[in-house]
Amino acid sequence: MWKVGMSEEVGKALQAVVDRVNQAAARRPKTLPVVPPRLVAVSKTKPPDMVIEAYRKGHRNFGENYVNELVDKASNPQILESCPEIEWHFIGHLQKNNVNKLLGVPNLFMVETVDSVKLADKVNSSWLRLRTASTQTLKIMVQINTSGEESKHGLPPDETVTTVKHILSKCSALHFSGLMTIGRYGYDLADGPNPDFQALLSRRQEVCASLQLPLEDVELSMGMSTDFEHAIEVGSTNVRVGSTIFGNRDYPNTPTPSPEKKSKVPTEETAKKMERLTVTEQ
Repeated sequence: MWKVGMSEEVGKALQAVVDRVNQAAARRPKTLPVVPPRLVAVSKTKPPDMVIEAYRKGHRNFGENYVNELVDKASNPQILESCPEIEWHFIGHLQKNNVNKLLGVPNLFMVETVDSVKLADKVNSSWLRLRTASTQTLKIMVQINTSGEESKHGLPPDETVTTVKHILSKCSALHFSGLMTIGRYGYDLADGPNPDFQALLSRRQEVCASLQLPLEDVELSMGMSTDFEHAIEVGSTNVRVGSTIFGNRDYPNTPTPSPEKKSKVPTEETAKKMERLTVTEQ
């Protein structure tokens, strides 16, 4: 339940993260493109009031992992009235049968998780059909599975160039904005720079060299609550931060199974483990 006291907490937490983002950006090597990092506040499971409060504090970019939750929040009358300049990012796995629903979201700014040529073609054709009166292209990122984990979605790294080339040449309704990765959960920076971030940097270099694109025109979406500062330091231009701003996620209470028959409903601990495998923000 939203409480008045949470308003101040959201504002303070948001400002603290903004400060950390700016400080991390100041530590970046001068050899990296000068692109101010964008902070995407991930409001998964949080009420519209929290989104509105962060918006009132000056924030504009918000992200959601699930299509239905994004549709509900973006269409919420309070958010529509209070947040006219909000920019929604979709950062979860997108199935082709949900594309039309997603593209109908008010103030949709970017889809960060295009992970195949077939999905790019579907998003492109649907955007052309749904937005016939508009010449505005839809910003998208190509998601790369840099860690190689089966539990993660995303393109195999070696398909990056061909997929981006296809989008640039065949998907006129889409604006290729950059590359995105989730990376392996819980990487210890004591072991050195995050290899998933380094892999995404290498893929950007390859894409730009092969397709003659300026480095500064290809964004990198990498970094979440636990590692966004390191991500920015090595070149991220888009970080996805949720729990550090809005607090721990709210999950429904799970029923206690009877001795005779165990419930199939996952426990909170199991749900969190499942989330670590599929979530695009921590």
